[in-house]
Amino acid sequence: MNRSLLLSLSLLLTVGSIACSKKPASGQQTAETKSPKKEALGNFNADSAFSYIERQLEFGPRVPGSAGHRACAAWLEDKLRQSNPDTVIVQRGEVRAYTGAKLPIVNLMASYNRGNPNRLLLVAHWDTRPWADSDPDPANHNKALPGANDGGSGVGVLLETARNLAAKKPEFGVDILLVDAEDYGRSGGFNDDGDSWCLGTQYFLDHLPYREGILPRYAIVLDMVGGRDAHFAKEYISHTNAREYTDRIWKEAAALGMSERFPDRVTAGIVDDHMFLNEAGIPAVDIVECDNSHTSSFPPYWHTMQDDITNIDRHTLGDVGNLILTLVYSPKL
Repeated sequence: MNRSLLLSLSLLLTVGSIACSKKPASGQQTAETKSPKKEALGNFNADSAFSYIERQLEFGPRVPGSAGHRACAAWLEDKLRQSNPDTVIVQRGEVRAYTGAKLPIVNLMASYNRGNPNRLLLVAHWDTRPWADSDPDPANHNKALPGANDGGSGVGVLLETARNLAAKKPEFGVDILLVDAEDYGRSGGFNDDGDSWCLGTQYFLDHLPYREGILPRYAIVLDMVGGRDAHFAKEYISHTNAREYTDRIWKEAAALGMSERFPDRVTAGIVDDHMFLNEAGIPAVDIVECDNSHTSSFPPYWHTMQDDITNIDRHTLGDVGNLILTLVYSPKL
């Protein structure tokens, strides 16, 4: 997944907010003013999303150019076509990694209500990192990750979203985009060549499959959205470049009773697909487990061989999926 690029703590403090409460005067009665919890829209099945992650893992690491990568690409295309979209666009191309290697990539996009110019773009990367370079065992540093959370979870949520869209179309246009070669970058984030990451998204933006002058209203990127006890604070670049949509998403989460899962605070900025979408003029929000209020910005199994199915939690998948479907089935974009 994405590489850390922790912004300075002082910078985060300038954008943070502190909630205050008043004590009632002695003897004063207070009324409960909490609104009832909003019901999620759609029919998100966390078990189904979990099974999609398991299936991806059965292909092995999904490193561009590998047999597992080719087999998984074919399966993903088939699953998207089963969701009855107006069209499935398959972008096949070649990108050059920072290592000099030429990588064969496959981006897949399923479009619903294709003729509607008001569009929401949902994005997840489906490739896995070719090196477990954060593993505590140096012997694993040249092994490819299983990629259950980092690569598998976002795809699982979006495939389950597509299953819902097969049964009920949204009021506006929705594009589900699975991008390749996100995780082939050089360690170091912004400090060491941020452009080496998210190669599939960069290719997508160079070959946009939209009519001239038409871009999605905004995008949501899902990355590492299946971890146990995961919390999703507002990522800094999302908060800065797509604040209207970031605030809306977190307010929707609160209305659904997910304030603990989606705390209303700003955390570190990271290099991820949303950064390049924002630079291209598509406001993009990253829902990603990256919170510098903990000892580590990413989960302890990030970029290690422990990124396997044992670290995936159906409750986390369900919360993220219910939020996404509620946004998808809202009457207005």
